[in-house]
Amino acid sequence: MTGHDKLVDVDTEGRKPRRFVFVLLESFTMLCFASAVESLRIANRMAAKELYQWTLVGEGGDFVTCSAGTGFKLDDDLGETLRDDTILVCSGIDVQAATTKRLLNWLRREARKGATIGGLCTAGHTLAAAGLLDGKKATIHWENQDSFAEEFDEVELTKSVFVIDGNRYTTAGGTSSIDLMLKLIANDHGEELANAVADQLIYSSIRTDQDTQRLSIPTRIGVRHPKLSQVIQMMEANIEEPISPSILARDVGMSTRQLERLFRRYLNRSPKRYYMELRLQKARNLLMQTDMSVINVALACGFASPSHFSKCYRSHYDTTPYRERGAQAARLSI
Repeated sequence: MTGHDKLVDVDTEGRKPRRFVFVLLESFTMLCFASAVESLRIANRMAAKELYQWTLVGEGGDFVTCSAGTGFKLDDDLGETLRDDTILVCSGIDVQAATTKRLLNWLRREARKGATIGGLCTAGHTLAAAGLLDGKKATIHWENQDSFAEEFDEVELTKSVFVIDGNRYTTAGGTSSIDLMLKLIANDHGEELANAVADQLIYSSIRTDQDTQRLSIPTRIGVRHPKLSQVIQMMEANIEEPISPSILARDVGMSTRQLERLFRRYLNRSPKRYYMELRLQKARNLLMQTDMSVINVALACGFASPSHFSKCYRSHYDTTPYRERGAQAARLSI
């Protein structure tokens, strides 16, 4: 403690420390895990009491490597948890490969016991694959939203930075773990402690479950033009059934020619080209993250025929959808 640290008085009489069981999957994202653990550690420090405990588990109970290549020694294998434990699954890249049958069976068993279970970053996929998010709201990293929505239509997917739905938690990854943990700390021990933890983390803008995870369209494209943003938003919401440029223009009170000039001026491409790039980006996500057939990927991205889809894909990515899928399979088998 430094002279500037101010302890927060927390009443813990009759309360045991809350224990978190972090389930580390191979290639998990270190940032989302570290953000969660550091929030708990600092909460203990600011209260000068052991409010929280944690343990690291995973398949085999030996060793796991995060996506940055750093190895972590696990405390235990996937075993019995205590009744009041909170299980947080941490994942990252290649979550499908890391979501094994044994892990799914273990999660289902713990869920049947009434456990509180969460998924950090891409681990929302793991929870959904186990059936633990059926009929619930959830979130996942924006890069995985397309594949998640196609695969798990029983889940109400949101773009929030985190979601708490009953005893199920999901986060969008990155620093959103901090937002979730600050919410849990506030629920457990009050806003004053949560704010003290945020201050220690130099986290000046605490987000809620109402905040979305991606930058606004103007910030993302580097252009502040309300009608351009509105058109791009309509494009992003209508990938499977693309809207013609003339209708897009009409809906924002412009002529087709004006819309064309707007896109050329700010984005150096036509509306049609920009729309095509959005559709192909979603197609690539689906090819890389799901086992959907190439035909179904084409249909999900607004292409009427596989041949037209393949031609457009090759023109943009310099490879075919089939080769892209094969290259991804080869990477996962290494």
